[in-house]
Amino acid sequence: MSQRSTLLLEHHLKELRLPSFLREYGKMAAQCAAGNADHPQYLLRLAGLELIDRHQRMVQRRVRAARFPAVKSLDTFDFPAIPSVNKALVMELARCEYVQRRENVIAVGNSGTGKTHVALGLGLAACQRGLSACQRGLSVGFTTAAALVHELMEARDERRLLNLQRQLARLNLLIIDELGFVPLSPTGAELPFEVFSQRYERGSILVTTNLPFDEWTEVFGSERLTGALLDRLTHHVHILEMNDDSYRLKRSQQSAASQASEEPDHA
Repeated sequence: MSQRSTLLLEHHLKELRLPSFLREYGKMAAQCAAGNADHPQYLLRLAGLELIDRHQRMVQRRVRAARFPAVKSLDTFDFPAIPSVNKALVMELARCEYVQRRENVIAVGNSGTGKTHVALGLGLAACQRGLSACQRGLSVGFTTAAALVHELMEARDERRLLNLQRQLARLNLLIIDELGFVPLSPTGAELPFEVFSQRYERGSILVTTNLPFDEWTEVFGSERLTGALLDRLTHHVHILEMNDDSYRLKRSQQSAASQASEEPDHA
């Protein structure tokens, strides 16, 4: 192929936004020629590379948009260390069918039992969904309960609350971490309640909390508000119970014991 044709081809590929085609067409052409592959096979391989590359970029965009505090997968979760968690249910949730059905998830248990890790893993699984052409991509947002309340109150004061509420309502999956760590003021309780209400049967919510349901009134202050919120949140819900001892504490104790056993005896 002449230099002019090469430049024209590369220009067309840039205009069509096919970076994998542009990057790989020369190398793939040589491989196909060496293997006596025909033109359809050549195009098929290039198209496959483009789809893989496009999916990877899409996942990266979703992960950035989700604002995860850290990227963690379920592959790195130590299920044997937290025997109370239903691994089969977690892996079923990782298929993200509950998001398609607009159902909710509540991970409840003691501090340090991996609730946030599971939430991050399920959020990442939702971001990664959509490899096949028949699957629609899922949008995900992550926040702590305290940060959500702060953001909502700030948006209200700046008269952009409606825009923020619409933005949150459009997410396929909203993850709210650490609900119950800090009691909320009356205003601070009403604003997230509106978020829960607006998402009811329209989008999924994943909540992590260290409080059993009968103690949620301590967070929201009002029995009426708490009852209405739980009614919406638990109507279509999957509950992950994680009531073991703190994994972080056990690891710290094991590390301290190991260090102590390695210290020389000076007696």
